[in-house]
Amino acid sequence: MELPINQIICGDCLEIMKNWPDNCVDLVLTDPPYGLDIKYDTYNDSRENLEKNAGKWINEWKRVGKAVVFTPGVQNIWLYPPADWIFCWNYYPGNTYGKWGFSSWQPILAYGKDPFLHSGMWCRDDMIIIQSANDRDDGHPCQKSLKVWIEFIKRFSISENDILLDPMAGSFTTCVAAKMLGRRYIGIDISSEYCTIARKRLEAVDTGVPVKEQRKGQMALFKKE
Repeated sequence: MELPINQIICGDCLEIMKNWPDNCVDLVLTDPPYGLDIKYDTYNDSRENLEKNAGKWINEWKRVGKAVVFTPGVQNIWLYPPADWIFCWNYYPGNTYGKWGFSSWQPILAYGKDPFLHSGMWCRDDMIIIQSANDRDDGHPCQKSLKVWIEFIKRFSISENDILLDPMAGSFTTCVAAKMLGRRYIGIDISSEYCTIARKRLEAVDTGVPVKEQRKGQMALFKKE
């Protein structure tokens, strides 16, 4: 079966991936819903849905990916199968959560072998210290910082030939970061609205015109690094 490389796919990831061969992608990197009743277009982000589906998601992601890495939120670790390795994303003092008694870190659960150790290279740090950035440009309620996702890919993906999959792509920051770093990508999301936004974000990597400015039909207001 030929994988849909460098494509955006709209649909349920479990249905789309069910006929994919085992270990067909190098890295699954995703940020699934947290069961916080946040509105995600057509998806009902209820606690009940998360408890019912979390195990199914992980099992299928582990089947197709050589390494699976995702951020479940501190309160949701117990819903998932025990991870093979756990990383810590420390984002304090990037915000003020720690000052007010809330968590200033987030767990990163990983399944499969560390790609660096698997390739005979030295293991890298298990703490990633990155201050999140206010670089949202697409209207998604829970978009992760592009800066953060770029660093995650550098940590968990060795080769520019790697295929990266985000099965719950949301704002598709994984795919944008993968494209910027020269990786191949596959993005899946159940929302047609977010898939449309994703194509604009990926186009912006080439044109330098952000999604907001594409909507306005204006010229780029920033210079690509």
